[in-house]
Amino acid sequence: MIKISNPKNKAITFLFLMITGLLLAYPKESLALSLTGLQLWFNRMVPTLLPFMILSGIMIRLNLTEHIVKIISPVLTPLLRISLNGLYAVAIGFLCGFPMGARVIAELYENHRLSKDEASYLLAFCNNIGPVYFISFVLPTLGLELTAPYLFGMYGLPLGYGIFLRYTFYRNRIPMSRFMRPSCKRKHILSAVEKTSPASLLDTLDDSILSGLYGISKLGGYMVLFNLLNLVPQTVLGITGSTGHDPCAAINCMLEITSGISRIGDRSPLLVLLLLPFGGFSCIAQTYSMIKETDLSLKDYTVHKLILSAITLIYYILWYLFLPVPFLL
Repeated sequence: MIKISNPKNKAITFLFLMITGLLLAYPKESLALSLTGLQLWFNRMVPTLLPFMILSGIMIRLNLTEHIVKIISPVLTPLLRISLNGLYAVAIGFLCGFPMGARVIAELYENHRLSKDEASYLLAFCNNIGPVYFISFVLPTLGLELTAPYLFGMYGLPLGYGIFLRYTFYRNRIPMSRFMRPSCKRKHILSAVEKTSPASLLDTLDDSILSGLYGISKLGGYMVLFNLLNLVPQTVLGITGSTGHDPCAAINCMLEITSGISRIGDRSPLLVLLLLPFGGFSCIAQTYSMIKETDLSLKDYTVHKLILSAITLIYYILWYLFLPVPFLL
């Protein structure tokens, strides 16, 4: 007889057996939840993220990232005091959507384009929900029309948090003098590029496609699994509907953010806005899948996400105090 003495192993074994039992006891519900996760992955993540994964992989492997961000460097370099590769990670993390920020940071770090301190710093605030996803899906689903304040809450707060971290906790860990003289920086970049001979375009394309397909397939598995975990509160609490009052919707949102938003709808916009910076447990697991080949800390990343959620709560409380809005009531 096999004995399981570790309490952690006991908990995992119990959870595994419970989920397996629920899958057998509720096959129709399990199929519906799995299909929901699979459809969300295929309809939203594959067409929006896979092209960016491939193109970003090509640019990193061909040493093109520094040239891409020269347009925004005059604005962001004085604020963040980071390398051009770091600025590329900021641009991708804010514009292309989660989890591209974590993926690009990990790839740059693995290819020795970022130091560990700079990669850890960027991971703290550059892995966010994409603006296209936020504007085209989140806001309409929540029934919100006033765009600018919500955009600031979603993207302005993380950028401000990043600036705060740069001049406090990371002030001495990433020397500012390194980014004070553009001419010296440019010389450093050119010499580094000359020392590294990039692979051919076809080899780079092949590697980037394979890496992108591998990454997007892992994300699909996480979405299906965490959406399937909604079977636990759904069956335990006896709630199977997606309309009306649904106390399981918040749990759904914490497990897998996209299906949770669809389930909550316009009933609790504030709850969704507070959970978006954190991203849910599925997003945490997906971030781990992006950085697991490195020594970057998932624990530190999770702490920063919780802090950003708290800052977002303070932001909306202050907004309500000075300009009351119905959805907070």
